[in-house]
Amino acid sequence: MPDRVVEFVSRIITLDEEQREALRSVIKVKRIKRKEYLLREGQVCNFATYIVKGSLRYYYLQQGEEYTGQFFFENSWYADFESYLTGKPTEENIQALEDCEVLLLYKHDLEVLYKQYPIFEKFGRVSVEQAFLGLKNKNKMLTLESPEERYLSLVNDRPIVFGRVPLKYIASYLSIKPESLSRIRKRLYDGRNS
Repeated sequence: MPDRVVEFVSRIITLDEEQREALRSVIKVKRIKRKEYLLREGQVCNFATYIVKGSLRYYYLQQGEEYTGQFFFENSWYADFESYLTGKPTEENIQALEDCEVLLLYKHDLEVLYKQYPIFEKFGRVSVEQAFLGLKNKNKMLTLESPEERYLSLVNDRPIVFGRVPLKYIASYLSIKPESLSRIRKRLYDGRNS
């Protein structure tokens, strides 16, 4: 299973066999059952997660209400970079939406790799850049698009979400109430069938 991460990383940076083996040696395998947590608010995120199987979501809990930030599926990465970089406790809750198999790369191990093989720093930089772009795109969506436009963007850009994520979490991600999402879906469905 660690070879999945090695192959993913190899698409971004060129690794020789020694570097591949060094990366394999620090990868930890973890299984998470549906509804279990990979990380809870108040803990420190000291690892990056590669999802082999299943799906995760992160959300914030405020005054008893959940606000979903993002969904992650196979062959994608997750880390709370704020907690990871600062060592401060996270404000996020990372929950498995399905049974998951994930691979963890702990910060200490990555820092050792960075020192031994500086090529890995490029992978770290590219990962942070991609995370930044994802956050910027979501912020832009929430700022500039109407609820219906947000829904249609998600349908077009990430259709996988609709087959694997409960609608209440999708509504939370889109920053609308579940009943508003139901009305949008009905209006669009009725409009296609009229």
